[in-house]
Amino acid sequence: MTAGPDSGEGPELDGVANGDARVHRGTSDRAASELAARSRVIARRSIGSPILFTIVYSSIASALYFSLGVIAGHALGLTPVVFLFSAVLFSMTAMTYVEGASLHQDRGGSTVFARYAFNELVSFVAGWAILLDYVILIAVTAYSATQYLRVFSDHLGDSGEALGISLAFIALVVVSNIRGFSQRRARRVGFLVAGDIALQAFIVVLGLVLFFDPDTLTDPIHLGSSPTWEDLIFALTVAVIAFTSLESASGLSGEVRISRRGLKRLVWGTTSTVGFLYVGIALVAVTALPVVHGHTLLSKRYENAPMVGIVERVHPHWLEQGMLYLVGALATVTLLAAANSAMLGLSRLAYSLSTNRQIPSGLGRLHAQRSTPYVLIIAAGVLAAGLVAPESLDFLIGIYAFGATLAFTIAHVSIVRLRYTEPDRDRPYRVPLSVRFRGAQLPLPAVLGAVITAAGWLAVVVIHEPARYVGFGWMIGGLLLYVIYRRADETSLFKRVTVSPAMLRPEPAHEREYGSILVPLFGTDLDDDIMQTAALLVASEQTDDAAIDEATIEALWIFVIPMALPLDASLPEAQIKHARQVLARAKAVGEEYTGVQVATATVRTRRAGFAIVDEARRRGVEAIVLGAEEPSAIRGGGVLGGRGGPLEGFVGDVTKYVVSKAECRVIVTAPAAKDSPVEQSRRSRRDSASIV
Repeated sequence: MTAGPDSGEGPELDGVANGDARVHRGTSDRAASELAARSRVIARRSIGSPILFTIVYSSIASALYFSLGVIAGHALGLTPVVFLFSAVLFSMTAMTYVEGASLHQDRGGSTVFARYAFNELVSFVAGWAILLDYVILIAVTAYSATQYLRVFSDHLGDSGEALGISLAFIALVVVSNIRGFSQRRARRVGFLVAGDIALQAFIVVLGLVLFFDPDTLTDPIHLGSSPTWEDLIFALTVAVIAFTSLESASGLSGEVRISRRGLKRLVWGTTSTVGFLYVGIALVAVTALPVVHGHTLLSKRYENAPMVGIVERVHPHWLEQGMLYLVGALATVTLLAAANSAMLGLSRLAYSLSTNRQIPSGLGRLHAQRSTPYVLIIAAGVLAAGLVAPESLDFLIGIYAFGATLAFTIAHVSIVRLRYTEPDRDRPYRVPLSVRFRGAQLPLPAVLGAVITAAGWLAVVVIHEPARYVGFGWMIGGLLLYVIYRRADETSLFKRVTVSPAMLRPEPAHEREYGSILVPLFGTDLDDDIMQTAALLVASEQTDDAAIDEATIEALWIFVIPMALPLDASLPEAQIKHARQVLARAKAVGEEYTGVQVATATVRTRRAGFAIVDEARRRGVEAIVLGAEEPSAIRGGGVLGGRGGPLEGFVGDVTKYVVSKAECRVIVTAPAAKDSPVEQSRRSRRDSASIV
């Protein structure tokens, strides 16, 4: 997260982030390889609040669906206290992650904090622990989703059927993440998650009205026996399950521009929501399904679907039935959204580890067409499928707590150490409640968070046997892999291996001193026509030598990077080669016209339309010549002034966005559907060149 001016405004989407700043300004016809060596690559900050909302809140909202039963089974009447503790700890952890992400705007969360605070080995330990949590979260959410399908059919939750559906859900998550997690899909999921949070808030209000009774809440509490100290400690430890969303969100550092005041609102808004929902749902749960003789139905009959148990106590009957189906549907969708967010976070983290030579780089190999780390995604899917086989939430959540508490401890300690090793570095957000200690500002919430999470990790190791064996097995296996790989690569175990700072710093925008036309290229059959149309336009307007020198076409190739990767990720050679060929062809076609120079560039973005409009504004072009997306009802091209024109039903989303948002003239061209290629070219050039 990048802090903008302290204006108090929300997410700011302008600017350049993490650019691979290699400049291309071609002035003559050269080979494609020479073009690539000088091409300009720009990464656009185009991630807005809906994406952050989806990533953070999908895990927070989904955690109640699968953790409430397990925690209530251990904490019994003290379940609301456990969730209150979780909300407070979440607040401290969120402060730590926001400071760290604003301090070092790199992908990776705790692994990045540890890299700058300590060394690569500690960084790897944090990253490897979080990888375990991502895999478990995928398994947990996929399995829990099947349990909420039981409201539609009892057979769907049976052992064999549940396992089969869980594996299908994991396969769906794998395929969708290999294809790429688009921003449009993220927005749709964001609306569903928002609806789910509204439903949970309604359940809190309705449940408190219908069920809340202080005596029902306090009478069963006999600390030491109901619950036992061991069970209470375990419940307190596993309550951190929702925190991995902070790792996923911090992986977007450098792609989102948020003001300093906006960072504070992000922290307090998130923690307030967590506190209200977690404590409210816990109060409703233990009063709707109270503890009787040291047991509650939340951990028996409803352990795998605790929210169903709450809703089944609602009256009247028609309201119960309606809410039951609504909870079943929204819970399933929200849990799958959390699984997707976990896989997205895993993809970005694992890619970061591979590019920093902490795991074999072959694991980070990208799909030739989709640019997603398909090897890692498939491997995570296989591991998640293996973990879901026991069909035990208690087993999975215990292992989850092992990795989470370890990684969060490292994150807190890293932030504390960075206050001493980098005291003068700009911190757009600082953890509050700091005191002067030994020459630096010591953040007390981070210190307290480190103590609590470290104690929680020790408690998990002592109390939960599966977590002890699986957790240590995972960490030992990872450390062996790390040591063997580093030694084979003749790299120090502690040496920091990062992308060059020059590659991460945004290149400042600069003004153009001449008019020009921007031509976005997408590798379609229409590219030649678009370049010829643009060349005719700039050539026809020139009247003297001085003007001819200023006749420039900005040919732009757009890499739409999937959410599974950071904007500065290395791309498959096939994609790069294709871009080179298209840009070389565009240059050759454009410079056939007298007095026309073609400058080529590439842009990395999440949204093609946003990048086109932003590049046009930044370069100060007079017009944009754009090929309409198929299918198009525009025949032979058309001219639409910047913000005008009824486009609904005629062109695709990118074209509609550019026409509605561009500050200059937009010329949209498309061939007639039944014309021959030659006639298409002639008709497109003739009609598009007629500007009105």
